[in-house]
Amino acid sequence: MKVPLLDLKTQYKQLRELTKTLLDDILDSQYFIGGKYVARFEEEIASYCNVKAAVGVSSGTDALLSSLMAMDIAASPFKRGEPDEVIVPDYTFFATAGCVWRTGAKPVFVDINRDTYNIDPDQIEAKITPRTKAIMPVHLYGQCAEMDKICAIAKKYNLSVIEDGAQAIGAKRDGVKVGNFGDCACLSFFPSKNLGGLGDGGMVITNNEALAEKIRQMRNHGMEPKYYHKFVGGNFRLDAIQAAGLLVKLPHLDTWGQMRRSNASIYNEAFESVEEIKTPYIQPQNYSIFNQYIVAVDHRDDVIAYLRSKDIGCEIYYPVPLHMQECFAQLGYKEGDFPNAEYAAKHTIALPIYPELTLDQLNYVIETLKEAVVKFR
Repeated sequence: MKVPLLDLKTQYKQLRELTKTLLDDILDSQYFIGGKYVARFEEEIASYCNVKAAVGVSSGTDALLSSLMAMDIAASPFKRGEPDEVIVPDYTFFATAGCVWRTGAKPVFVDINRDTYNIDPDQIEAKITPRTKAIMPVHLYGQCAEMDKICAIAKKYNLSVIEDGAQAIGAKRDGVKVGNFGDCACLSFFPSKNLGGLGDGGMVITNNEALAEKIRQMRNHGMEPKYYHKFVGGNFRLDAIQAAGLLVKLPHLDTWGQMRRSNASIYNEAFESVEEIKTPYIQPQNYSIFNQYIVAVDHRDDVIAYLRSKDIGCEIYYPVPLHMQECFAQLGYKEGDFPNAEYAAKHTIALPIYPELTLDQLNYVIETLKEAVVKFR
């Protein structure tokens, strides 16, 4: 049996005809940038996320970057002295820290909670300095960070909060959806996400109308009106083809999320008695959408090689913590500085969790992983 990590072709089959209809409309109109599909998609995302505004941008990375720029975090070439600082988790996709670096600010890393893989809020306050301007928590793998604690710290020190929700549209904490905790949240529609586009795409969602308006200008070179620039922005626009493809998928998102959660429950029950397999810990306040299903095992590299030899798709998210990335060497971190992030980088595996998995496929993954951890214990 073959079980891919993700099967987008099966998902597309049920969406093919409507997707083609909308794409044909765009091709006939030759209106590719902005337009009715982008506007409609922004409205529907705002409604889905229970926020006042949604601004479509070119990628999740550009959602982060434009948010930082709109908040004037190290955005001006005329700033003097030490750079602004932004607190980020040490274990996440590179874009979180990379966007901070690109603005000229300094990413300040904080270790994660070993159980949730999200930033440990109890370690944030010690990293705050007079130059700290924002906290950028990541809702990793589809589970909300501890936003109650994080927002309390931000309020105490008058810091902005930018939620990195690239993997977490639809996730909730205490019934509140991602995007309603910080100043804004940044979404990604990369094809592998639970709401994936036909290419790159992203969104900034917020309850701050003034911030939304600035990001609308920021995505179009800071221009308003045409050819008049109050500030320097970028080319961060969401194209109509991406918006149309995502509009077709959005009505299915909650159903797909429930299917992911059902698959996670099957895995959890099957692995409950296997001490060699650490299953995801979801805090009781959280509703996870399981963008990934992550297990931790010893002898990870041997286990993942065994799974792949049996035609089971799996992946390592993420093999190198941010503080150990070569491009951040000048920050002066060393191995051992963030033990929980380093543990996650060396022990975790992402298993197939996509909605269309069959029970036979799930059982095959379960039995094969059990074989592997026994073989390499």
